[in-house]
Amino acid sequence: MKEAENRISHFCLDCQSHLYAPAIIAYMKGRKSPPYAYEKDGQTYVVVGEWCRRLRKNHSSAKDKLAAMDAAGIDITALSINDPGPERFGKDGLKIAETANDFIAAVVRTYPKRFIGLASLPLQDMRAAQIELERCVNKLRMKGILLYSNINGEFPDLPKYRPLFKLACELDLPIVMHPAYPVTFEHTKDYELTAGLGLMFDTSIALARIILAGILEEHPKLRLLCPHLGGTLVYLIGRLDHQCRVLGRGTENISNSPREYLKQVYFDTVSPELLAIKYCNDLLGPDRLLYGSDHPWVDPVLIADCIRGLNLTSEDERKIFGENARILFKL
Repeated sequence: MKEAENRISHFCLDCQSHLYAPAIIAYMKGRKSPPYAYEKDGQTYVVVGEWCRRLRKNHSSAKDKLAAMDAAGIDITALSINDPGPERFGKDGLKIAETANDFIAAVVRTYPKRFIGLASLPLQDMRAAQIELERCVNKLRMKGILLYSNINGEFPDLPKYRPLFKLACELDLPIVMHPAYPVTFEHTKDYELTAGLGLMFDTSIALARIILAGILEEHPKLRLLCPHLGGTLVYLIGRLDHQCRVLGRGTENISNSPREYLKQVYFDTVSPELLAIKYCNDLLGPDRLLYGSDHPWVDPVLIADCIRGLNLTSEDERKIFGENARILFKL
């Protein structure tokens, strides 16, 4: 009875959920420098840069993910790999991207009514990334592009990465951001603050740079989904507006206030804090929020309970839990 009460009652699409590809983990176990993986006491650990994380027991299991989805009432999941992404593997980036995309596509083919796939790309080689994206769309039927908040230490607004945004518009695909090994690692490694703060800062910086670089002005039809309620940027948007509009800082590439471009962006609800979700909803409205769980790192019911705790109208709940995702992914 308790489990039934916890299930989401509306159509639900989880827009942030991950699996590690076993073939990539096996490949990483053969590496001696980051990114690499190793086993200890029956546990798998992944090392990216200086950051070491212990994987969850079910991090490669589609069946375990389906069980969690069923328990929470999730109908469909937008599936992506977890970092490290292909850009971290140098000349082997294309091979890693192909392996990741084939793995995600195989899960989708096995459970076509429960999963859609997001494409991982070797952005250190834009031509190879374009070819792989075309394969992902035309052969693997991927529904979106996974973009990390930094590409091996470089932010995605840099000119060499900008063709991706144009390509996404041409292919009519959403870009789904996700934080990566953060550029602030040295400042957040103490007290294990990397996941709690470092990843959020990385997302915030990446989105702020995308806005101030003029990418959203140049591509007004770009469908961009930002994770974790935008990190901290949503809460700092008033300060950014003041810096730009009053003090004239960072306005070279934009004609409106940063707040206006924020309204073009979608945000997932991966924040286990009801008031944080409420603030984002109050600022941007329910049309811009998408349910996301970050499973298996986070219990999907935890995020669902936060949304239900807002006591929104049934229509607004339907939007956040699934209808906005239908629009974003064109389902």
